[in-house]
Amino acid sequence: MRIIEVFHSIQGEGPFTGFRTTFVRTARCNLRCAWCDTPYSFGPGRARSVASIVREVVRNRTRHVCLTGGEPLLQAESVELLRELGHRGVESVVETGGSLDVRPYLELPHVALSVDVKCPSSRMEDRNRWTNLPLLRTGDIVKFVIADRTDYLYAKRVLRRYPLAPTIVFQPVWGTDAGRLADWVLRDHLDVRVMLQEHKVLWGDVPGR
Repeated sequence: MRIIEVFHSIQGEGPFTGFRTTFVRTARCNLRCAWCDTPYSFGPGRARSVASIVREVVRNRTRHVCLTGGEPLLQAESVELLRELGHRGVESVVETGGSLDVRPYLELPHVALSVDVKCPSSRMEDRNRWTNLPLLRTGDIVKFVIADRTDYLYAKRVLRRYPLAPTIVFQPVWGTDAGRLADWVLRDHLDVRVMLQEHKVLWGDVPGR
């Protein structure tokens, strides 16, 4: 696999927020979101074997792994990695930008998918793969990263069009008014989770945390 970094930290997003987690950040991304906070992941990274990554997870003694990027679905070896971790009882979440086919990941043991729906502020909304959404399961996550009112209204339209079984997360772009987003959700009685990026609350916008 082509890897940017593997590190041990506290999960700041999604269903495992707050848990000690080993993060596996893959190299390369097929999207260029305007507000991306990890552009250093666009590079080629370095080659690592699945076995070496599994050993590092074991050394960290974490029950949770976050496979992120970049875009981890670009690398076929990610399926093997997740299968090996699942066989060891490790719970993994895969963070994907939502433009690629999620079907190879649906039957893997102990794997949840966190699938972005790109809103207009990302400038990538034309890359959303809408056929992914009906495939997602109750334990998966659909995430909308929201910068402004235009993004919020876009997300509401998507929710009306696609009745979703997974957990739905509205996450404010870091540095925008999170309270304003929460107020909109309360006023409209939306059944979504408003979640901040906890790792940034703890440490700021620091790579590898």
